[in-house]
Amino acid sequence: MYFRRRQRFMTVGVAAVATALSLAACSSSSTTSAPSGGSTSTPAGGSTTSSAALSGTLNGSGSTFQTVYQQTAISSFKSVQPSMTVNYGAGGSGKGRTDLASGVVNFAGSDSPIPSAEVANFKGKTVLYFPVFLGPITVSYNLSGVTGLKLDATVLAEIFSGKITTWNNAAIAALNSGAKLPSTAITIAVRSDSSGTTQNFSLYLEKAAGSAWTLGSSSTIKWPSTARAGAGNPGVAQIVKSTPGAIGYVDYADAKASGLSYASIKNSSGSYVAPSPTSASAAGTGITIAPDLTFHAVDASSAGAYPITYQSWVLVYEKQPNANDAAMLKAYIGYLIGSGQSLLGGLGYAPLPSGLQQKAQAQLSMITS
Repeated sequence: MYFRRRQRFMTVGVAAVATALSLAACSSSSTTSAPSGGSTSTPAGGSTTSSAALSGTLNGSGSTFQTVYQQTAISSFKSVQPSMTVNYGAGGSGKGRTDLASGVVNFAGSDSPIPSAEVANFKGKTVLYFPVFLGPITVSYNLSGVTGLKLDATVLAEIFSGKITTWNNAAIAALNSGAKLPSTAITIAVRSDSSGTTQNFSLYLEKAAGSAWTLGSSSTIKWPSTARAGAGNPGVAQIVKSTPGAIGYVDYADAKASGLSYASIKNSSGSYVAPSPTSASAAGTGITIAPDLTFHAVDASSAGAYPITYQSWVLVYEKQPNANDAAMLKAYIGYLIGSGQSLLGGLGYAPLPSGLQQKAQAQLSMITS
């Protein structure tokens, strides 16, 4: 049920964006009475201080990891700016970046920074990164009679590179003493689209598994030919749910909604940690943040940190075509990184660490027309 609802939401969101493509950059300014580009500001811990009413449309696309939060925030934001319309189509981080570079959306959701191969697409324009939350990538599995599965980076690397092919493999058994592991064949479930979830999952394996992982880190990976691919996190979740013996990487919100079982993963301090908003928050402690607010939270060293924790950003151009677009983006992004943070815990995400939240809020002033 939830999977079908998520599919319908993504389809409606993409359709809404598609119908607005020719208007994405200008329709908002033609239907509004806007304040100047610098009239909206966001204090630490808040959303916006401006009481000015805004009117118009913002279109966004990208990360499926953000879908549940975007859906919830868009609905709640109506109480702040009732005359604004925000659309979000979830097609994967790569799709969002492509849409932003092509000028068909006002903002993109992305779970990874712009890859070097895509930089030229933005034609020298400055892109601002606004982090919105952290969350765990679960290693979800479908294995009747097996609960409390434990895995480490090396075993995961060998599973997802096709070297371990059955569940009763000795390397898995060594981590799960007493478990009755069947001889069932392993089916790996992966993303079919350009995905920030893939980027961060493969980055974890690259960092934590060392030489055991040879497939690199990217938003698209050349998986073994036996892999089954699904669109978005919901697509991978559905493959795992419907395939005995399957294992896949799925964001926590979708794994929970789909009723999947997921493994505890050994972190760099030697602890087996289950994915949760709390363990994702622990991974956000002590992260190194670049001046442009990019960072990664995988393979964190804290004892309570879930090691496959990732992050998501809203990407926007620093220079907007008009003052109203700038004001609307400040208002909506200000809500996502301000008052909207209170929505995250109930959705299975971890809010931004306070220091990072303050840096993101301070950066709102850089959106100008």
